[in-house]
Amino acid sequence: MNHRALACTTAILATLATATACQPAETTSSPTPVTSATTSSTGSSDSKAKAEKKTVPDFVGMGLQSAQDKAQAVGFYGLKSHDSLGRDRMQVLDRDWQVCSQNVKAGSIMSTDTDLDFGAVKLEESCPARDQNAPSAAGGSMPDFTGKSVKAARDALDLSTSLTVNDGSGEDRFILIESNWQVCSQHPAAGAKLTGQPVTLTAVKFGESC
Repeated sequence: MNHRALACTTAILATLATATACQPAETTSSPTPVTSATTSSTGSSDSKAKAEKKTVPDFVGMGLQSAQDKAQAVGFYGLKSHDSLGRDRMQVLDRDWQVCSQNVKAGSIMSTDTDLDFGAVKLEESCPARDQNAPSAAGGSMPDFTGKSVKAARDALDLSTSLTVNDGSGEDRFILIESNWQVCSQHPAAGAKLTGQPVTLTAVKFGESC
């Protein structure tokens, strides 16, 4: 390479170096994170319905389903029901039952978180003068089951009790729905100490004579 060419090459390289040095250094920047607005945490507590004071309506004489609908319309949602005749029957179809009593007196000012308990009987039945209590073996003594349903008697005894139920009509009928059968006699007798001995009941259907 001649001196002229070398000089030109050197000049070009020098120019390129100068241009490169003048360029600003390239930097890598991270995008600024987006900060979202803070969400209030008070919504969960505010969303819960607060108990209020309401007047308890008179439900006696109403159909059980209608009574429950009315209670809920007022704001009472803790609803229960039981068999006023003490037969321990379940109110499977509420429209088939009528209200005989209520645990909270009509006209009372109560909190809407109060439980309302309706005593009821079937539509074709008459309400008793007062609710019949289911028998209880509390204290370890044999209750008096006479006139009570076989189901109520069974529920009053310890689950481990050996229980035999005989048809009092002598027809040896199968006792399928125990709440439809009433106790005529029992062994051991009422008041006897329960020590795990077997219990025998004689029963007929409600409406039949013992």
